Amino acid sequence: MYRENSRKAIWLILMLVLSARVFSQQDVSDLEKRLVTINETIQALRAKIQEESRKESTLLSQLDKVIFNKKLIKTELALYNVQQEKISRELSSIKKNIAGLRERLNREQQAMEKTLVTLYKYGKFDFLQFLLEAEDMSALFSEAKNLGFLARYEQKVIIHYLKTLSELRNAEKAQELKKAESLQYIQEADRKKKELEAEEAEHKALIQKIQKNIKTYQQALEEQNERAQHLQSFMDKLASQEIVLPFRFIPFYEKKGKLPWPIAGKIITRFGLEKYLNTITMNNGIEISPNKDNAVIQAIHPGKVVYADYFQGYGNLLIVDHGMNYYSLYGHCSEFMVTKGDFVRDGQPIAEVGDSGSLKGISLYLEVRYKTKPLDPLQWLKRR
Repeated sequence: MYRENSRKAIWLILMLVLSARVFSQQDVSDLEKRLVTINETIQALRAKIQEESRKESTLLSQLDKVIFNKKLIKTELALYNVQQEKISRELSSIKKNIAGLRERLNREQQAMEKTLVTLYKYGKFDFLQFLLEAEDMSALFSEAKNLGFLARYEQKVIIHYLKTLSELRNAEKAQELKKAESLQYIQEADRKKKELEAEEAEHKALIQKIQKNIKTYQQALEEQNERAQHLQSFMDKLASQEIVLPFRFIPFYEKKGKLPWPIAGKIITRFGLEKYLNTITMNNGIEISPNKDNAVIQAIHPGKVVYADYFQGYGNLLIVDHGMNYYSLYGHCSEFMVTKGDFVRDGQPIAEVGDSGSLKGISLYLEVRYKTKPLDPLQWLKRR
């Protein structure tokens, strides 16, 4: 009965260890998929940086390059963080394995000690002395048989013990290697954080240079006007690809003056013609400087994401098609929370506010369009 219970206990422990390993392997597999995606993003960003380097140098192209560098460093930092998470999970799995091996080693050692006590209860086991002390022939054969069995059993126990001891030592070595690898990723992440701080400082310095110098700011505004034309051409293409949303919703035109604000904050640029430093600019949207600790941008109406990428002059740009040729555009984003092809509901978080492509710091650029015509967003948003 005792032996049967021991076998059941050992079997249960093995099952728990194996299930923990399977769970850990699934976790690691998910992290490896994330690592592949991040590495692909890094390669794409490096290609964009090289492309910008080959172009004619303009103020906005310089700004684009700095923004891409920032994004690259952030992505590399994310890579190190995921690698660190992967190492942590692997370390956790190794620690569990080590604990299981030590427990097994302890059980095998106890079993070996018990066997040795039984096997060597006659001292050095003098067979002649054992023969003389046997009470009768049946006892002699019985004891000899038992001792022979114990001797063979002891050999197996010793072999298992040495194997477990070897597995334990290998696991402990693996643990030390993983700890060293973890420390390396922590150091790399710290280095990337410093690089990001340097790029942030360069970004701010470039913006200040553009803002303070009349000539450079004028040049930047002219370049932005050119990029607005590029966006207009892009919207012409989108307008020719009308979609049908797969769910019921109130038509966009019925929500005029009732749409929720995408983010709380102060309007710093209004819709329409704006004259600054002898340069007239047509603003096709508005810019909102977010309130403190308010970083999440929300969709103003249900629709489908038809664009989620970097667009020169607008930074990270998100375009949502609301059906019936109505669109909302969200520029200067820091990070996207949705991807192209996703369907969104009104009020759903879709991005984080940022300063990509912005000459005015952290802000949200918002456009509302019917077909290709820009509309004043303030006429569509709720009054406040």
